[in-house]
Amino acid sequence: MRRKITQTAPPAPTPNSLAELAARTLAAHKAIDPVILEVKKLCAFADYFIVASGTSKRHVQALAQHVDEVLSAAGLEPLGREGLEEGSWVLLDYNDVIIHLFLQPLREFYDLEGLWAEAPRVALDHAPALQTPAETLSPG
Repeated sequence: MRRKITQTAPPAPTPNSLAELAARTLAAHKAIDPVILEVKKLCAFADYFIVASGTSKRHVQALAQHVDEVLSAAGLEPLGREGLEEGSWVLLDYNDVIIHLFLQPLREFYDLEGLWAEAPRVALDHAPALQTPAETLSPG
């Protein structure tokens, strides 16, 4: 008797696990004060915003590149990338998770955390240790 082996795609990551992976990646690469805001009850276009800062335009660009690489390795591609060339405010849109990376003065000026003050903050363990994308995104 032969068994038919079928290969199934891994389950899609939850928005929460995607947000945590992105925020941990930012923390591991020395982003300033990465914050996860749960906005799913406040808007219809996303479940989470991540807001973080870099120390220079190059640092902001590098943070975006690191997040992009880690999430790409997990099989995720953003719907859009904005501001990469300028590097003062980069937006990465992963549908349910939108990542805002700022130079610190612009973060303070636009104050997204204040604008979305009603959004609960999701606790992020300060240990920036990263797991492999498969370990981090597995349902459980």
